[in-house]
Amino acid sequence: MTGRKIVRDICFRFQPLQQIILKKKDLAVIPFRISSAFYCTTSVNQGVTCHYRNGLPVLLVPLPSRQELCQFTLKPITENVGDFINHLKREDGGVETVAVYSNDGIKIAKSTSIDVLMKDNFQLKINENSFEVSPPETVAAVSEDSTNLSDVKSMVYQLYSSLHVEEYQLNQEKKLVQQLEDLKLELQPLEKIKLELDIRASKRTNLVIWGGLGYMALQFGLLARLTWWEYSWDIVEPITYFVTYGSAMALYSYYVLTKEDYTNPGAADRQYLKFFHRFAKRKQLDIATYNSLKDKVAQVEQDLRRLRDPLALHLPIAPPLPQIEE
Repeated sequence: MTGRKIVRDICFRFQPLQQIILKKKDLAVIPFRISSAFYCTTSVNQGVTCHYRNGLPVLLVPLPSRQELCQFTLKPITENVGDFINHLKREDGGVETVAVYSNDGIKIAKSTSIDVLMKDNFQLKINENSFEVSPPETVAAVSEDSTNLSDVKSMVYQLYSSLHVEEYQLNQEKKLVQQLEDLKLELQPLEKIKLELDIRASKRTNLVIWGGLGYMALQFGLLARLTWWEYSWDIVEPITYFVTYGSAMALYSYYVLTKEDYTNPGAADRQYLKFFHRFAKRKQLDIATYNSLKDKVAQVEQDLRRLRDPLALHLPIAPPLPQIEE
């Protein structure tokens, strides 16, 4: 096919250029170029025209540098305004600024799809030139049906999942196991310090508990001595009243300070934590770091249990153990 025939075909296919008459002497000097996405000729029109071909919008845009008309075929669903601007800049290096505005003068975002753009008139500004674009009535895209595209994506996703789910589970299990080993390795020296502090705090707490029992025995012995040896019950009775009332005040003060009811296990745990934090400061044990590592270990172990669950591995659930009748 000669260059003249190609130019004739291009000009014949462009609807806005169908009325242009080409002479033989003009065909010999008209340069032309064919691209996979668009076609260009030197027959420049003063404006930008838009029409649909095979269900796809086709824009004829005059390029500023080469003074030629270039055809851009856009995809209404998969492309947006930003893609159209990139096509213009790649085609003509002289295009410095490109923007798309609505008829109200509001700039249209680059993320706007071509399908939405073609629903109303808009202005295309290239460098200092402004072109009014009036798209025709929207024609449904034959080659880009959104429903078919969604079905294809869903099918590809299901196929990929069925082929790679086992491999993905194995990779995830390896990552979690490696992460668990790293966390335990980092936690090991802190566990040794905590074990030592646990022993010291437990011993000190037991000492306080036994000290409380000794105090109560000493109080009982003192009151008994005063009642039967030193004085009589008539004299010691008021003393026991004040001792009992003082004990009640001590228990109420415990509630005022801790906002908790006094119980022996609760008081023992509180005293244990008090000793533990005191010893941790001396040993420079960062309790916040320790707790954070323990939480991460628990989370990774939970993820491993969920990943190894029979339902996640598509395995049958183990039947319950039979009950033995007595």
